[in-house]
Amino acid sequence: MQLPQSAPPPARRSSRLPRSARRLQLLQAAQEVFVAQGYHAAAMDDIADRAGVSKPVLYQHFPGKRELYLALLEQQVGELTARVREAMSGTDDNRTRVNGAVGAYFDFIDAEGEAFRLVFESDLRNDDEVRALADRGTRACVEAIAEVIEVDTGLDRERSLLLASGMTGLAETSARWWLPRKGTVSRDEAVALMTALSWRGISRFPRVEGEPTAD
Repeated sequence: MQLPQSAPPPARRSSRLPRSARRLQLLQAAQEVFVAQGYHAAAMDDIADRAGVSKPVLYQHFPGKRELYLALLEQQVGELTARVREAMSGTDDNRTRVNGAVGAYFDFIDAEGEAFRLVFESDLRNDDEVRALADRGTRACVEAIAEVIEVDTGLDRERSLLLASGMTGLAETSARWWLPRKGTVSRDEAVALMTALSWRGISRFPRVEGEPTAD
């Protein structure tokens, strides 16, 4: 992936924090450094400096760079999964669900800090554990959508998963394409366009009760 040339400037040394708050602070600093430099170029010294802590403090929370990266990746995968699940469970209206799922990908990819790059553009994807974690997140998003498709259409599990994977792929790819061009198309318009495209396809599948969904 293409990355900026350098990480943000280091933070000032910080005071004592509760362990959970310190962990979140370190993950935020790690995100900034990993996004800016990539995994291989980043150093624990860079992350400690960015967080404003000594390196021993950083090692109290994470035994090494790879463990820190995995913790950060798990956090971001969980964030995307939660967004998609919320879109599916927050309403019974299927077009609203499609809009919410597409919007979840756009919002995750457009979020401040560009953490999506760790999930979709990592320079460590050849690592088995990193790949498995990212794939597990993708699977969780697909399954959240597939559960609704399966219940509503009566399609079997595998066909529902296939349709759901197409929807998540469309949302991810279009959001990543849109991001550097968002000055020409607003977020809301982009989501509406991709929702319309998805809905035109998925709404052709009849509901279990035999009535096709409305256009």
